[in-house]
Amino acid sequence: MKNIFVNNLKRSPVIAGVKDVSDLDKAINSDCEVIFLLCGNIFNLKECVNTVHEKNKIIFIHIDLIEGISRDSIALKYISQEIKPDGIISTKNNLLKGAKALGMLTVQRIFIIDSLSIDTAIKASQMINPDAIEIMPGIMPRITQQISSSLDVPVIVGGLVSIREEIDKALASGALGVSTSSKELWR
Repeated sequence: MKNIFVNNLKRSPVIAGVKDVSDLDKAINSDCEVIFLLCGNIFNLKECVNTVHEKNKIIFIHIDLIEGISRDSIALKYISQEIKPDGIISTKNNLLKGAKALGMLTVQRIFIIDSLSIDTAIKASQMINPDAIEIMPGIMPRITQQISSSLDVPVIVGGLVSIREEIDKALASGALGVSTSSKELWR
């Protein structure tokens, strides 16, 4: 599955970051082959995942943002067995480790706020070994290049990406994909 994920990003590097379930149809009908679900709750999550899978697209759910689901190993097991997304996104190392143990793809979301957080991100990623990391904010080409050259995992950037030039700069700096909630960039 990781190879499919990486190949989809190589073909279509823009990731639809869905912040409202009402925008899911627009995301699945876009050119984006990967969707990050950044919203939802225990009642609509399975339907959202099934809808995306019906269009043969990959979906990651941001487990930290889903309402009504605790952030523990039982929740991960439930998500893996009942919801069946392709993977999860999280800032929490224990959830990423647990998801990997269950065979799910993982995206480690990392917020870069200073030079110490760069070193911390690299060390954490080497320890967790996620399938990809997402650097936020995504409008830092120099930092994207520094982190992507220091790691052997695909780098995705996201956050504050609102124009096409920012996508181009991120990709030129070593990012494999760019997550954005700007619907006009999903084409």
